[in-house]
Amino acid sequence: MAAVASERDKELSLVQHLAEFRDRLMVASIAVVITTVLAFVFSVDIIRLLLVPVNCSFIHIDSSHFPFVIPEYACTETRTKLIALSPTENFTTFLRVSLFSGIALAMPVILYEIYAYVDPALLPSERRFIRLSGVPILGLFILGMAFCYFILLPSAIKFLISFGSDVIENQLRAADYISFVTTFILGVGLVFEVPIIIYTLVRVGVVTRAWLGKQRRYVFLLAFVIGAVITPTPDPFNQTLVAIPMYLLWELGLFLARFVPKRQVAA
Repeated sequence: MAAVASERDKELSLVQHLAEFRDRLMVASIAVVITTVLAFVFSVDIIRLLLVPVNCSFIHIDSSHFPFVIPEYACTETRTKLIALSPTENFTTFLRVSLFSGIALAMPVILYEIYAYVDPALLPSERRFIRLSGVPILGLFILGMAFCYFILLPSAIKFLISFGSDVIENQLRAADYISFVTTFILGVGLVFEVPIIIYTLVRVGVVTRAWLGKQRRYVFLLAFVIGAVITPTPDPFNQTLVAIPMYLLWELGLFLARFVPKRQVAA
Protein backbone atom coordinates (compact mmCIF):
# COMPACT_ATOMS: atom_id res chain seq x y z
CA MET A 1 0.00 0.00 0.00
CA ALA A 2 2.87 2.34 0.83
CA ALA A 3 4.37 1.77 -2.62
CA VAL A 4 1.00 2.48 -4.27
CA ALA A 5 0.59 5.69 -2.24
CA SER A 6 4.10 6.78 -3.16
CA GLU A 7 3.41 6.30 -6.88
CA ARG A 8 0.15 8.20 -6.54
CA ASP A 9 1.89 11.14 -4.82
CA LYS A 10 4.53 11.16 -7.55
CA GLU A 11 1.83 11.20 -10.23
CA LEU A 12 -0.04 14.06 -8.56
CA SER A 13 3.20 15.99 -8.22
CA LEU A 14 3.92 15.52 -11.93
CA VAL A 15 0.39 16.64 -12.81
CA GLN A 16 0.81 19.74 -10.67
CA HIS A 17 4.12 20.56 -12.36
CA LEU A 18 2.57 20.13 -15.80
CA ALA A 19 -0.37 22.33 -14.78
CA GLU A 20 1.98 25.06 -13.57
CA PHE A 21 4.03 24.78 -16.76
CA ARG A 22 0.85 25.10 -18.81
CA ASP A 23 -0.30 28.16 -16.86
CA ARG A 24 3.04 29.93 -17.18
CA LEU A 25 3.29 29.04 -20.87
CA MET A 26 -0.19 30.47 -21.32
CA VAL A 27 0.79 33.75 -19.61
CA ALA A 28 3.92 34.06 -21.78
CA SER A 29 1.91 33.28 -24.93
CA ILE A 30 -0.73 35.88 -24.07
CA ALA A 31 2.03 38.45 -23.53
CA VAL A 32 3.53 37.62 -26.94
CA VAL A 33 0.11 37.90 -28.62
CA ILE A 34 -0.56 41.29 -27.01
CA THR A 35 2.85 42.72 -27.90
CA THR A 36 2.65 41.26 -31.43
CA VAL A 37 -0.71 42.98 -32.02
CA LEU A 38 0.75 46.20 -30.64
CA ALA A 39 3.80 45.84 -32.90
CA PHE A 40 1.56 45.18 -35.92
CA VAL A 41 -0.03 48.60 -35.41
CA PHE A 42 3.41 50.18 -35.72
CA SER A 43 4.81 47.66 -38.22
CA VAL A 44 5.30 50.28 -40.94
CA ASP A 45 7.46 52.37 -38.62
CA ILE A 46 9.39 49.26 -37.52
CA ILE A 47 10.15 48.32 -41.13
CA ARG A 48 11.32 51.86 -41.78
CA LEU A 49 13.66 51.54 -38.80
CA LEU A 50 15.02 48.28 -40.20
CA LEU A 51 15.67 50.08 -43.50
CA VAL A 52 17.70 52.84 -41.82
CA PRO A 53 21.01 50.89 -42.16
CA VAL A 54 20.49 50.86 -45.95
CA ASN A 55 20.15 54.63 -46.13
CA CYS A 56 22.38 55.72 -43.25
CA SER A 57 25.89 55.16 -41.93
CA PHE A 58 28.31 56.58 -39.39
CA ILE A 59 30.57 59.24 -40.89
CA HIS A 60 33.19 61.57 -39.42
CA ILE A 61 32.65 65.28 -39.71
CA ASP A 62 35.09 67.97 -38.61
CA SER A 63 33.60 70.43 -36.15
CA SER A 64 34.88 73.95 -35.54
CA HIS A 65 33.58 73.78 -31.97
CA PHE A 66 35.71 70.81 -30.95
CA PRO A 67 39.40 70.07 -31.54
CA PHE A 68 38.65 66.51 -32.57
CA VAL A 69 36.53 64.61 -35.07
CA ILE A 70 32.94 63.86 -34.02
CA PRO A 71 31.15 60.75 -35.34
CA GLU A 72 27.67 61.46 -36.67
CA TYR A 73 24.94 59.32 -38.16
CA ALA A 74 24.27 60.66 -41.66
CA CYS A 75 21.50 59.58 -44.04
CA THR A 76 21.00 59.98 -47.76
CA GLU A 77 18.10 61.89 -49.23
CA THR A 78 16.66 58.87 -51.06
CA ARG A 79 14.71 56.21 -49.19
CA THR A 80 14.95 52.56 -50.22
CA LYS A 81 11.74 50.56 -50.61
CA LEU A 82 11.50 46.79 -50.46
CA ILE A 83 9.96 44.76 -53.27
CA ALA A 84 7.63 41.76 -53.07
CA LEU A 85 7.53 38.91 -55.59
CA SER A 86 4.36 37.15 -54.45
CA PRO A 87 0.81 38.30 -53.56
CA THR A 88 1.16 37.25 -49.92
CA GLU A 89 4.70 38.49 -49.32
CA ASN A 90 3.63 41.94 -48.11
CA PHE A 91 1.31 40.52 -45.46
CA THR A 92 3.64 37.74 -44.32
CA THR A 93 6.52 40.22 -44.04
CA PHE A 94 4.43 42.46 -41.80
CA LEU A 95 3.48 39.45 -39.70
CA ARG A 96 7.12 38.35 -39.41
CA VAL A 97 8.22 41.82 -38.31
CA SER A 98 5.36 42.06 -35.82
CA LEU A 99 6.07 38.64 -34.32
CA PHE A 100 9.80 39.34 -34.00
CA SER A 101 9.11 42.67 -32.34
CA GLY A 102 6.40 41.14 -30.16
CA ILE A 103 8.73 38.45 -28.83
CA ALA A 104 11.39 41.08 -28.10
CA LEU A 105 8.90 43.29 -26.25
CA ALA A 106 7.50 40.34 -24.29
CA MET A 107 10.95 39.03 -23.32
CA PRO A 108 10.79 40.41 -19.74
CA VAL A 109 7.55 38.52 -19.16
CA ILE A 110 8.93 35.35 -20.77
CA LEU A 111 12.10 35.46 -18.66
CA TYR A 112 10.07 36.08 -15.48
CA GLU A 113 7.77 33.11 -16.17
CA ILE A 114 10.79 30.86 -16.76
CA TYR A 115 12.37 32.07 -13.51
CA ALA A 116 9.12 31.67 -11.55
CA TYR A 117 8.75 28.09 -12.80
CA VAL A 118 12.23 26.96 -11.72
CA ASP A 119 12.36 29.15 -8.59
CA PRO A 120 11.11 26.47 -6.12
CA ALA A 121 13.99 24.16 -7.10
CA LEU A 122 16.70 26.78 -6.56
CA LEU A 123 18.92 27.24 -3.54
CA PRO A 124 18.95 30.71 -1.92
CA SER A 125 22.39 31.50 -3.41
CA GLU A 126 21.26 30.35 -6.88
CA ARG A 127 18.07 32.37 -6.59
CA ARG A 128 20.01 35.50 -5.66
CA PHE A 129 22.48 34.96 -8.52
CA ILE A 130 19.72 34.61 -11.11
CA ARG A 131 17.94 37.72 -9.85
CA LEU A 132 21.12 39.79 -9.99
CA SER A 133 22.11 38.51 -13.45
CA GLY A 134 18.76 39.28 -15.07
CA VAL A 135 19.48 42.96 -15.77
CA PRO A 136 23.06 42.38 -17.11
CA ILE A 137 21.81 39.62 -19.43
CA LEU A 138 19.09 41.85 -20.87
CA GLY A 139 21.42 44.86 -21.02
CA LEU A 140 24.18 43.02 -22.91
CA PHE A 141 21.63 41.60 -25.36
CA ILE A 142 20.24 45.06 -26.09
CA LEU A 143 23.77 46.48 -26.38
CA GLY A 144 24.70 43.77 -28.89
CA MET A 145 21.64 44.45 -31.02
CA ALA A 146 22.34 48.20 -30.94
CA PHE A 147 25.99 47.60 -31.93
CA CYS A 148 24.86 45.52 -34.90
CA TYR A 149 22.14 47.98 -35.93
CA PHE A 150 24.23 51.15 -35.78
CA ILE A 151 27.75 49.89 -36.58
CA LEU A 152 27.75 46.57 -38.44
CA LEU A 153 24.61 46.63 -40.58
CA PRO A 154 25.23 49.90 -42.48
CA SER A 155 28.70 48.90 -43.70
CA ALA A 156 27.72 45.27 -44.32
CA ILE A 157 24.63 46.13 -46.35
CA LYS A 158 26.43 48.83 -48.31
CA PHE A 159 29.10 46.29 -49.28
CA LEU A 160 26.60 43.62 -50.30
CA ILE A 161 24.46 45.99 -52.35
CA SER A 162 27.38 47.65 -54.15
CA PHE A 163 29.23 44.40 -54.88
CA GLY A 164 28.98 43.66 -58.61
CA SER A 165 26.72 46.67 -59.15
CA ASP A 166 28.28 47.24 -62.60
CA VAL A 167 26.50 44.18 -63.99
CA ILE A 168 23.85 43.40 -61.33
CA GLU A 169 21.04 45.66 -60.11
CA ASN A 170 20.31 44.78 -56.50
CA GLN A 171 16.70 45.20 -55.45
CA LEU A 172 15.93 44.28 -51.85
CA ARG A 173 13.19 41.66 -51.56
CA ALA A 174 11.04 42.18 -48.47
CA ALA A 175 11.10 38.62 -47.10
CA ASP A 176 14.83 38.11 -47.65
CA TYR A 177 15.89 41.49 -46.30
CA ILE A 178 13.79 41.27 -43.11
CA SER A 179 15.00 37.72 -42.46
CA PHE A 180 18.63 38.75 -43.02
CA VAL A 181 18.48 41.85 -40.81
CA THR A 182 16.61 40.25 -37.90
CA THR A 183 18.86 37.16 -37.91
CA PHE A 184 22.02 39.29 -38.01
CA ILE A 185 20.83 41.56 -35.18
CA LEU A 186 19.74 38.59 -33.05
CA GLY A 187 23.03 36.73 -33.65
CA VAL A 188 25.20 39.66 -32.57
CA GLY A 189 22.93 40.23 -29.56
CA LEU A 190 23.52 36.63 -28.46
CA VAL A 191 27.29 36.99 -28.95
CA PHE A 192 27.27 39.84 -26.43
CA GLU A 193 26.14 37.34 -23.76
CA VAL A 194 29.67 35.88 -23.66
CA PRO A 195 30.72 37.62 -20.38
CA ILE A 196 27.68 36.28 -18.52
CA ILE A 197 28.24 32.79 -19.95
CA ILE A 198 31.89 32.77 -18.84
CA TYR A 199 31.02 34.03 -15.36
CA THR A 200 28.31 31.39 -14.98
CA LEU A 201 30.55 28.54 -16.15
CA VAL A 202 33.25 29.54 -13.66
CA ARG A 203 30.72 30.03 -10.87
CA VAL A 204 29.17 26.58 -11.25
CA GLY A 205 32.62 24.99 -11.54
CA VAL A 206 32.47 23.76 -15.14
CA VAL A 207 35.78 25.49 -15.94
CA THR A 208 38.32 27.54 -14.01
CA ARG A 209 39.46 31.07 -14.72
CA ALA A 210 43.09 29.91 -14.84
CA TRP A 211 42.30 27.37 -17.55
CA LEU A 212 40.39 29.96 -19.59
CA GLY A 213 43.31 32.37 -19.29
CA LYS A 214 45.56 29.85 -21.02
CA GLN A 215 43.24 29.69 -24.04
CA ARG A 216 43.69 33.33 -25.12
CA ARG A 217 45.47 32.59 -28.40
CA TYR A 218 42.82 30.06 -29.43
CA VAL A 219 39.97 32.36 -28.44
CA PHE A 220 41.51 35.20 -30.44
CA LEU A 221 41.64 32.98 -33.53
CA LEU A 222 38.14 31.63 -32.87
CA ALA A 223 36.78 35.17 -32.58
CA PHE A 224 37.91 35.91 -36.15
CA VAL A 225 36.50 32.61 -37.39
CA ILE A 226 33.12 33.33 -35.78
CA GLY A 227 33.32 36.89 -37.09
CA ALA A 228 33.78 35.53 -40.61
CA VAL A 229 30.76 33.24 -40.15
CA ILE A 230 28.45 35.84 -38.62
CA THR A 231 29.47 38.70 -40.89
CA PRO A 232 27.64 38.50 -44.23
CA THR A 233 30.50 40.25 -46.04
CA PRO A 234 33.88 38.68 -46.92
CA ASP A 235 35.92 41.84 -46.42
CA PRO A 236 38.33 41.80 -43.43
CA PHE A 237 37.15 45.19 -42.12
CA ASN A 238 33.67 43.98 -41.12
CA GLN A 239 35.06 40.66 -39.84
CA THR A 240 37.47 42.58 -37.61
CA LEU A 241 34.64 44.86 -36.51
CA VAL A 242 32.88 41.77 -35.14
CA ALA A 243 35.90 39.80 -33.93
CA ILE A 244 37.59 42.50 -31.82
CA PRO A 245 34.50 43.29 -29.67
CA MET A 246 33.90 39.55 -29.34
CA TYR A 247 37.41 39.00 -27.97
CA LEU A 248 37.07 42.00 -25.64
CA LEU A 249 33.80 40.53 -24.35
CA TRP A 250 35.67 37.31 -23.59
CA GLU A 251 38.28 39.32 -21.66
CA LEU A 252 35.45 41.06 -19.81
CA GLY A 253 34.10 37.64 -18.85
CA LEU A 254 37.52 36.68 -17.47
CA PHE A 255 37.61 39.92 -15.49
CA LEU A 256 34.17 39.27 -14.02
CA ALA A 257 35.25 35.73 -13.13
CA ARG A 258 37.67 37.28 -10.61
CA PHE A 259 34.67 38.09 -8.44
CA VAL A 260 33.34 34.52 -8.26
CA PRO A 261 33.26 33.47 -4.59
CA LYS A 262 36.27 31.28 -3.83
CA ARG A 263 34.18 28.50 -2.40
CA GLN A 264 32.32 28.19 -5.73
CA VAL A 265 35.38 28.06 -7.97
CA ALA A 266 36.19 24.59 -9.25
CA ALA A 267 39.41 23.12 -7.93
